[in-house]
Amino acid sequence: MKGLRERVASKCSSKSAIDTQNKSLTSDCLDQPGSSGDSKFSKGFLWSSFFTAAFSVFETYRESPPTTSEKKGSHTRNNGWTSAVKKIVAGGSMRRIHERVLGPSRTGISNTTSEIWLLGVCYKISQDGSNADAATSNNGLADFTHDFSSRILMTYRKGFDAIGDSKFTSDVGWGCMLRSSQMLVAQALLFHQLGRSWRKPIQKPLDQKYVEILHLFGDSEASPFSIHNLIHAGKAYGLAAGSWVGPYAMCRSWELLARCKREENNLEHEALPMAVYVVSGDEDGERGGAPVVCIEDASRHCLDFSRGQANWTPILLLVPLVLGLEKVNLRYIPSLQATLTFPQSLGIMGGKPGASTYIVGVQDDNAFYLDPHGVQPVVNISRDGIGADTSSYHSDFIRHIPLESIDPSLAIGFYCRDKDDFDEFCFLASKLADDSHGAPLFTVAHSHKLPKSVGRTDTSNDNSGVQEDDSLGVMPMNDAEAPVNEDDWQLL
Repeated sequence: MKGLRERVASKCSSKSAIDTQNKSLTSDCLDQPGSSGDSKFSKGFLWSSFFTAAFSVFETYRESPPTTSEKKGSHTRNNGWTSAVKKIVAGGSMRRIHERVLGPSRTGISNTTSEIWLLGVCYKISQDGSNADAATSNNGLADFTHDFSSRILMTYRKGFDAIGDSKFTSDVGWGCMLRSSQMLVAQALLFHQLGRSWRKPIQKPLDQKYVEILHLFGDSEASPFSIHNLIHAGKAYGLAAGSWVGPYAMCRSWELLARCKREENNLEHEALPMAVYVVSGDEDGERGGAPVVCIEDASRHCLDFSRGQANWTPILLLVPLVLGLEKVNLRYIPSLQATLTFPQSLGIMGGKPGASTYIVGVQDDNAFYLDPHGVQPVVNISRDGIGADTSSYHSDFIRHIPLESIDPSLAIGFYCRDKDDFDEFCFLASKLADDSHGAPLFTVAHSHKLPKSVGRTDTSNDNSGVQEDDSLGVMPMNDAEAPVNEDDWQLL
């Protein structure tokens, strides 16, 4: 691990200032109910569901105009009640109750000069003006903020067309893993179409390729990578509207959806112009153990994607993992940190138990993430919408969580543009496994015939060992847990 840190540290340098506008680095951040897939119902989730459902009543009342008779008979009483509720919410009392149940929110950047890694890019943060002029000292912080806010954010939406034969017109309370996966794949498309140095535009017209990427993730069947199409493609893995899904099933669903879309279109009109390779262990992960990045399998995926026309193509690697029982085994945290320094990094689908997020960066032992749990009205952007309002797809709020607190069931993503990029990834991954002291996240091999050089060790004694991924299953909502009307749900 030390060798890898020395290697990646040599690449780290302060970036030039891109955005000089002042942006808020803190906000009230609430960890809302959702899913990491493998977590069972928790006390925090149930309390969060209660608060969310309760306040949907207040929002429903507020949005529904009273009838004439209601105005005459109960206007004063109702007005006083709703005013009191609004005062409580505005005053932060309910917010504090919510945080008391689910845990305190953490936002902003800690008071440290430690470097920040964000999807393979390093930012040096200086808070001591004595070593450099003030403008230079703040460049790293401003550049990091601009980079973070340029990542595409996918959140809960309400008001879209019903998903399939269900009555769900919102994914509030159950769609956070799907949204986290959308963010990771959207980032892969940004890398592929616009490059790692791309930043969100300040002025219009917008970049056509950027608009086309957002269109792919609209909330309708017309958008190839909508949750509608994800759920339809993932039925074989148990995906269903209103149910929670684990990282493994989510990765496999993306693999199947990409294949379906590839069969519908020719090579020149691929919605996802890259091969998708889900990295698993022996016997497709059924026997547990560290997943193996097989070079022969990666080459085969590229060959299949190109319909036999090329030995290598851009490739998206998805690595689902289970790194403990109820919490992450601390032995894996240095390796998790290191993956975010890879130039090929797409981040991590994971978060707190019961609440999936998209982790994109790390500073010391804290992980920075984008939170899908905010509720927003549906927005479908057309392919030529270069004048569209895309503000709901980005966030300036810097949220973070201790790595040791994340759910042990997660998935890591990597994007390799070409064979040289893939070779570099394999070198870094092999070095990471060698430095893991017998606890690699995953290993690299040329073929399945070669034995793995390192395997996961038994860590059951510390109650945080590795278990087989049981996230293939989903947990359906029963009537008591489902919202009466999803459209009326509001996030606190």
